[in-house]
Amino acid sequence: MADTPVFEFSPAEIQEIQRHVAKYPESRSAVMPALWLAQEKFGWLSPEAMQLVATTLDLPYSHVYGVASFYTMYFKEKVPKHLIEVCTCFTCSVTGGPEMLDYVKEKIGADAKGIGKDGKIWCRAAECLGACDTAPVAQITNRRYVHNLTEEAVDELIERLNKDEEIPFSSIPLKNQANFES
Repeated sequence: MADTPVFEFSPAEIQEIQRHVAKYPESRSAVMPALWLAQEKFGWLSPEAMQLVATTLDLPYSHVYGVASFYTMYFKEKVPKHLIEVCTCFTCSVTGGPEMLDYVKEKIGADAKGIGKDGKIWCRAAECLGACDTAPVAQITNRRYVHNLTEEAVDELIERLNKDEEIPFSSIPLKNQANFES
């Protein structure tokens, strides 16, 4: 039988949330960072995790749920550890985004929900990720971008995620780094 998580924040996590609360005139404005912290802790936002955020911030559950359900970066169901979101908006679309998404799906053996056969990686299309100049681009688990996607870059990315390796902050290939030098 799997361990049932205890839905509570540690004193350090509460302190972190209070740092966010202090930035705003109303505590409800800290709901997004509190949801983020809960998702980081529990892996997804179950009703219990959302209730914990509501209780911690003294907010109605409906407010917390409304925020969590509006944004795609908050996961409302249990999901694999790693997410590869490939931009398929206009610029990424014309530079190969949809083909890269299909390649990711093929490489991980994705089912209809985009979940890989080993259950460790999932993928989905993303709306504009704001990196049109380095298209096609992917975002990795709401954190890192991989620019100028190629099949080789996807292969390396999947290999690293399968090993639970950290993805570097910027994955712009060295050949393109000259564009950013003064």
